[in-house]
Amino acid sequence: MLGGGGREHALCWKLAQSAAITENGGKLFAAPGNPGIAECAEIVSLNEKDHGAVVAFCAENAIGLVVIGPEAPLVDGLADSLRAANIAVFGPSKAAAQLEGSKNFTKALCDRAGIPTAGYVHCTSLDQAKRALSTFSPPFVLKADGLAAGKGVVIAESEEHAIEALEDMFGGAFGEAGAEVVIEEFMQGEEASFFALTDGETVTPFGTAQDHKRVGDGDTGPNTGGMGAYSPARVLNDALVAETLERIVFPTVRQLAKEGTPYVGVLYAGLMLTDEGPKLVEYNCRFGDPECQVLIMRLESDLAEYMLACAGGTLAALPEPKFSDDTAMTVVMAAKGYPGTPEKGGAIDLCDAESEGAKVFHAGTKLDGDTLVANGGRVLNVTASGSDTRDAQAAAYAAVKKVDFPSGFYRSDIGWREIEREG
Repeated sequence: MLGGGGREHALCWKLAQSAAITENGGKLFAAPGNPGIAECAEIVSLNEKDHGAVVAFCAENAIGLVVIGPEAPLVDGLADSLRAANIAVFGPSKAAAQLEGSKNFTKALCDRAGIPTAGYVHCTSLDQAKRALSTFSPPFVLKADGLAAGKGVVIAESEEHAIEALEDMFGGAFGEAGAEVVIEEFMQGEEASFFALTDGETVTPFGTAQDHKRVGDGDTGPNTGGMGAYSPARVLNDALVAETLERIVFPTVRQLAKEGTPYVGVLYAGLMLTDEGPKLVEYNCRFGDPECQVLIMRLESDLAEYMLACAGGTLAALPEPKFSDDTAMTVVMAAKGYPGTPEKGGAIDLCDAESEGAKVFHAGTKLDGDTLVANGGRVLNVTASGSDTRDAQAAAYAAVKKVDFPSGFYRSDIGWREIEREG
């Protein structure tokens, strides 16, 4: 497992329960890992940017599967380097990972494949972007073209605000990611996330979730990488899932295969549920964070079996993965200052937060001697299950309240929309 966040902790926790590890004498390594991951995998020192070192480690240790957790090494082509060395890998090639690496790439692919999405203009200069605003009505949706750690999207309520945001983007606020910008029409509706596994040809659904992007209660404040999530997203009913597969996911996988860049791994479709049906907001080429945590909490199938089938082109031989009917919810405990500059080094005591069946996934932690401390913006993902969203929420917040993290904060209303629906 390459990665060291909450998503990777959840994946390691589940992979450690796989038959490949528990029955067949396998071993799970992780790099760089974190203190939570260290409880279920052996931590090794590897730089994901040094492809040669990763390949050499895999060869020396007879690694049967590499799982690449974050998006950056996928966009950097690490999966290609591993495949060139005949090492099985769960994750798309550099070319296919452009689905997340470039907003314009995905928009253009949607055009070619007839996939429903928002109207857009791709801009390569500030002057061009300012002129393009006149073709849209407020609010304006502005997206840095490249990877921006989930923070490269601005929804501007006025043209003045939009121009300020564009000046920031082209001025380097998001580094190279903002060198090009996509301006989109604003889509009305509710957002939801749909996940699928694919080996480049076969596609199998892998659950639904809803995320909470804004930092504050009531969906207020700036966007973050995600302050909490729950699964399943029942607003994505069977009919909408079928429509999403037929109109969005299947055409994407077919188009990429047709163009010689087959997609292998998890395909995460961010959707807007409009009056005209589901439309693609954007793709991610890895499991969401914190959506992964709630999907994995519900997964009853052997995760390694499905990842190996994707890597080996044998996904058609497996049934659809099985998930619990329960609702899972995760609450992000973040360090004060996030999503700006987070306060690092705050001491954390998990106490007995996991005593009632909850699971605390480490997202941004490290050990300072024997003390667990905050080492990032999003620090912990406190995750629990229940028979419905209200029960899952109660269980998750009961566990949150047991965690002693004085320099942390969290939203108190994760799941509010689904709870309103449930009545």
